[in-house]
Amino acid sequence: MSVAENLKSETAETILSVNNIEVIYNHVILVLKGVSLTVPKGGIVALLGANGAGKTTTLRAVSNLLRGERGEVTKGNIIFNDDEIQDLTPNELVRRGCIQVMEGRHCFGHLSIEENLMTGAYTRKDGAAAVRDHLDLVYQYFPRLKERRKSQAGYTSGGEQQMCAIGRALMSKPSMILLDEPSMGLAPQLVEEIFEIVRDLNQKENVSFLLAEQNTNIALKYATYGYILESGRIVMDGDAKELRENEDVKEFYLGTGGEGRKSFKDVKHYRRRKRWLA
Repeated sequence: MSVAENLKSETAETILSVNNIEVIYNHVILVLKGVSLTVPKGGIVALLGANGAGKTTTLRAVSNLLRGERGEVTKGNIIFNDDEIQDLTPNELVRRGCIQVMEGRHCFGHLSIEENLMTGAYTRKDGAAAVRDHLDLVYQYFPRLKERRKSQAGYTSGGEQQMCAIGRALMSKPSMILLDEPSMGLAPQLVEEIFEIVRDLNQKENVSFLLAEQNTNIALKYATYGYILESGRIVMDGDAKELRENEDVKEFYLGTGGEGRKSFKDVKHYRRRKRWLA
């Protein structure tokens, strides 16, 4: 995307704009270095990269969960629905419509599925009837949760816990969900099912998504736009379809290239050969 196109995107229907942020942990460890990205209203944007690239830190910078890990945004700003949000508490941000589903699901294991879902509505002020209607909506998207609604969450499967975590976020009536590694530890069939639900929520409920994902193939299948992070910097971005067809992305993130599938031996020195790092 050109600078002009990027500026146009930011001024037209942008729900989130991250502008040149730096993040430091423990006052000394620089993790993010000038990261910028935008998420359009009603879009699904993928944040891609290997483990340790800075994906989770980026999401936590947006959701303001960095402080719990002694991290802080030291440069740049973050705009959500035209307001700067980097100084808000996570609770205030949820009330404004932005919530994070954390990596590893983090369900309350001793509570039932339905009790977990209801904790997601704690910031709402629109009454018990509206909350109950929204619970019914969550069950429409996740019928398996309705079947297991009385089950203790800690004894349900990983896929059911991931569905519970997303459903709990939906109970806050968000306009945007930050989804961290939704495919982690799940069978491919379950991953596909969850991403199908994410797409349905995006298209039918107009929920915008910024998702951090190591599974580049599945992320680019469902996203409309993607950013690739390496060592705390954005090294490539573009339309999801274009990224899927990019030879560098095929070779270094999808495991295939012009000569077919690459072995680890072929790509272990990839940093030296990546064109965008030259």
